[in-house]
Amino acid sequence: MTVPARSQESAPGSAPAAQAVRATGVGKVFSTKEGDVVALTDVALEVAAGEFVSLIGPSGCGKSTLLRLIADLDESTSGSLEIFGKPARKARLDQDYGIAFQQSGLLPWRTVAANIALPLELAGSGKVERAERVRELVELVGLTEFADRYPDQLSGGMQQRVAIARALASRPRLLLMDEPFGALDEMTREYLQGELTRIAGETGAAVVFVTHSIPEAVFLSDRVVVMSPRPGRITDILTTGLGPVRGDALRESPEFFERVTAVREALHGTPVERANER
Repeated sequence: MTVPARSQESAPGSAPAAQAVRATGVGKVFSTKEGDVVALTDVALEVAAGEFVSLIGPSGCGKSTLLRLIADLDESTSGSLEIFGKPARKARLDQDYGIAFQQSGLLPWRTVAANIALPLELAGSGKVERAERVRELVELVGLTEFADRYPDQLSGGMQQRVAIARALASRPRLLLMDEPFGALDEMTREYLQGELTRIAGETGAAVVFVTHSIPEAVFLSDRVVVMSPRPGRITDILTTGLGPVRGDALRESPEFFERVTAVREALHGTPVERANER
């Protein structure tokens, strides 16, 4: 299976697209009974429109916290954060992003089609418009034959595909994903990684993806952002440079193993020769 990578170029003659994400000096402190906990400190990151960026680091380093700040599910304590040039709150209200978590969060009493349609219903879309968009999305994630099934009639991998389709319902320019494949078996996980690459390529959405898996981060991403133990900060950003096609053969290539090694060494704080400097 081979699938196209995302294009990050603007159309000829068009103005450059705004950065999907721009974080400048972002920090987050949580107040607890035992005192303040610094979750993030001085995070600076830019994600281009159409770019796939993974966040990786040890548990508790603030990966999910950063994703929640981008999604306006929490507020930063310091610094500034913009989504397509807007405050995170405005971007959320404008439905500029979709989000998917490790658990699919599907409503058990709704069919696949009805779960996907939920964001459109909440946005006030008409019945005909909803039906057409759902038809497009079930085809996009390969579930056309399962549109009338309920979540408990689906495998875990299929449920995650429904969750991705639901996140894409409002045609967001940014997709935020917090370990969406973490609970799946390895074969299903690798299959969905390929599917996600295809979907991101077809929709042109930028993706910020949280993972603990180094091979997953390298396979999916244009850049891998390495974070330190708490207080979380960005210690390294590695460009994968693996070309415009991501398919199963890539996993066995010397270039892939080199990038996996580079990310692993960056996580352990070992100086490495950057792929894009070779």
